[in-house]
Amino acid sequence: MRHLISLKEQSKEDILTMLDMAIKIKAKRNAGELTNYLPNQTLIMLFEKGSTRTRLSFEAGMTELGGHAIFLDKKTTQFALTNFVHEAKAVMRFGQVLMFRAKYAKDVIASAEQNQIPVIDACSEKYHPAQALSDILTMAEHSGGIENVKKITWLGIENNVSNTLMLACAKLGIKVFIVAPEVDPDSVDEELNKQAEATGNVVRTLDLEEALRDSDYIHTDTWMNMEFFSDGAVKEDKRGEYERRKTTFMPYQLNTEVIEKYCPNAKIMHCMPCHLGYEITKEAVEHINSIIFDQAENRMHMQKAIILWLLGHNVIPSEAEGSL
Repeated sequence: MRHLISLKEQSKEDILTMLDMAIKIKAKRNAGELTNYLPNQTLIMLFEKGSTRTRLSFEAGMTELGGHAIFLDKKTTQFALTNFVHEAKAVMRFGQVLMFRAKYAKDVIASAEQNQIPVIDACSEKYHPAQALSDILTMAEHSGGIENVKKITWLGIENNVSNTLMLACAKLGIKVFIVAPEVDPDSVDEELNKQAEATGNVVRTLDLEEALRDSDYIHTDTWMNMEFFSDGAVKEDKRGEYERRKTTFMPYQLNTEVIEKYCPNAKIMHCMPCHLGYEITKEAVEHINSIIFDQAENRMHMQKAIILWLLGHNVIPSEAEGSL
């Protein structure tokens, strides 16, 4: 049974298959063709932490596939009252795919290990494979094919998002430059790092010029925890860590000055939400090179392909070929 957890399990060929499916299914939607390949099938969406794009993209995507998505907020269910695996096994009886936005990857893995239905890690502390694959789609679109993407750069903190993006790109033969003064300790997966580094496509450096020169895409994500703030103001008990992070990470902020100085042709990417004035500036989000909102939309198109692939489909049929 197929699962999508960390991208350690997927091959280059698997990634390219999902990319091809996403491109075709998006083209069909844009042409006004129905893509209702999964009638009467259900995606269970279990959320342990909140989201905007994850819920919208998966729910809209499953609807456009002709199926139905059920939203479950773990806080308002009975998971806290019983054994997690027992409750997850029961929940999975009601659908064909489980999408789990979890605090801990170990709980996603425990769900997948039951092998009842395919399971997607829809963002945990270690992984975010749906985001990474969607970013592959966005870069492929803007470069006329993923084979034309030669180098990307990640600015900020190494985390769950950079983990899976790094691994996916490295498997595809894309050079990945990581510019990160710190690693989120909760996100560390040594096996994933070894797999990515074994490709020879990962470079870690704090030299901005080296990292950004000839880069096709610049990615970033938040490095300032939102629990540091209350009503827009820094909490007094968090001020020390807040100031430390500003000092540590601000030299690696994604802004228009950095783009124009080192890589004026590079496209700007951010998985959102953007924390303006910290990892990225408002001007960078709105820059002519920004493709951030294409990224957001492409979550839906790629996740359709992910769901279909997990259910055993490897191609999108032409109109003449009919349904899956």
